[in-house]
Amino acid sequence: MPGPAPRITKAILQEVRRRMKHSRLSALLGFHVESLAPGRAVLSMQVKELHKQIHDVVHGGVLAALADTAAAIAAYSVVPQGAELATIELKINYLSAVPGGKIKAEGKVLRAGRNFVVTECEVFNAKGGLAAKALLTFGAAAGHSMDRADHAAEM
Repeated sequence: MPGPAPRITKAILQEVRRRMKHSRLSALLGFHVESLAPGRAVLSMQVKELHKQIHDVVHGGVLAALADTAAAIAAYSVVPQGAELATIELKINYLSAVPGGKIKAEGKVLRAGRNFVVTECEVFNAKGGLAAKALLTFGAAAGHSMDRADHAAEM
């Protein structure tokens, strides 16, 4: 049976940042964990040319990946130790184009149940304006959580 949700410590934040570097897509896109609290995660990304589509703004898929990652990390902060999550639904509204700069995504848990975690994520442009809003559902199953010390060796 999975244990209680992990307590957020500096060591947990450092472990999340370390694991992000091993996530090939997150590393490629340059996602950075700014902060972590129970049920919340803030990620940032410095926009580069590789993030942009033909109209010289950030591609919607990049914004969706950032929202998914921020929401997943927020969700992991509230699930019992030993749980694994997988995105089973992502709905995103794009509200304004993102031409560049440092953007942020704020993931927040709305409800954590036994089998599902429902989250939202707001993506902000470099000026702090709301650029996108996502609603995500994650399926939860027994596995590993972010505070298992030996999990790093499995990666």
